[in-house]
Amino acid sequence: MRPRILVTQNIPEEGLAALREEGEVVFCPHPERPATRAELLEGIKGADALLCLLSDIVDVDVMQACPRLMVIANMAVGYNNIDVASATARHIPVTNTPGVLTETTADLTWTLLLAVARRVVEGDRYVRAGRFKVWQSTLLLGSDVHGKTLGIVGMGRIGLAVARRARGFDMSILYHNRHRVEASLEAGLGARRVPLDRLLRSSDFVTLHAPYALETHHLIGPRELTLMKSTAYLINAARGPLVDEASLVEALREGRLAGAALDVYEQEPELAPGLADLENVVLTPHIGSASRETRSRMSLIAAENILAALVGKRPPNLVNPEVYP
Repeated sequence: MRPRILVTQNIPEEGLAALREEGEVVFCPHPERPATRAELLEGIKGADALLCLLSDIVDVDVMQACPRLMVIANMAVGYNNIDVASATARHIPVTNTPGVLTETTADLTWTLLLAVARRVVEGDRYVRAGRFKVWQSTLLLGSDVHGKTLGIVGMGRIGLAVARRARGFDMSILYHNRHRVEASLEAGLGARRVPLDRLLRSSDFVTLHAPYALETHHLIGPRELTLMKSTAYLINAARGPLVDEASLVEALREGRLAGAALDVYEQEPELAPGLADLENVVLTPHIGSASRETRSRMSLIAAENILAALVGKRPPNLVNPEVYP
């Protein structure tokens, strides 16, 4: 029998086509939207493989609903939505899609940075509302980006890609990371590794690219926001819980921070009260990897992970390698 592969919602056709060559692809009842809890628990029954997204909570109940499940493939880099420990205990490989979205997410980070610095979203609303009548020298004054100091928190693949783009803006680059990057990379980027507190005090723009874990929960909280310049901007296209969102709203309201741009949220998709009311904030709906090219490649990588596991091979992007002795 051909393996049964549950895909929780629509993904690009490239990934689906690869899966259909080797198995029977089934969807939850309404693939145009995220599956409800009940739909996921029902849909997983009898499946050999699961292709899920960040909006799908794959916990022990989901796994127990399908004892024959052979692989869980998350079409994302992060996998906080999956109970990896429970999957490992059941010898179920869990996979993700790393690397492919590095450059696209770096592009989005810079989109957010420039948009909040130059008040692009405010300007768009201003024009659409018919308020633009005449050029004025003080209309929607923002901040220069070129020549400023960029602080990068998390100097992995995405952080390095953001730093490369910063060179084109003649920026000074500070970074905070658990480990120092190679000296040749530092020299090529003109980047200096500094403690987090120094980075926050010195930077005009702070971008977050750290992974989410217990130790990085509220990495930017009340104390850290107090360290930042009142003229500085915070950009988060990494993980929502890295930022204490309520404290960020308070800092922005009180003018202790010039602005913020967020693609991810602490209680996604919910926003902290008052966040959406602030003019000096740019908000996007978790679209860091949302280019046609990147999402298509992500779907194909997720499919490749599934197809490898189904024939007993080690998937190329394995989160829990201990399931393979």
